[in-house]
Amino acid sequence: MTPTWQQSSYCSEGDPCLNISASPNGTLLLRESENPGTALTLTVTQLRTLIRMLKGEIR
Repeated sequence: MTPTWQQSSYCSEGDPCLNISASPNGTLLLRESENPGTALTLTVTQLRTLIRMLKGEIR
């Protein structure tokens, strides 16, 4: 099944952005728009942890 990618409305056309897609097995796929051939597979919990780390809430 081909992923349906979503992009934040904050991303301007032509700017590099992160895209996200839900896979049938319940995991999430995360990719960079400049390198669409490579995707990171995460659980919801892992994505939540990654976001918290990027915000500096956890180390």
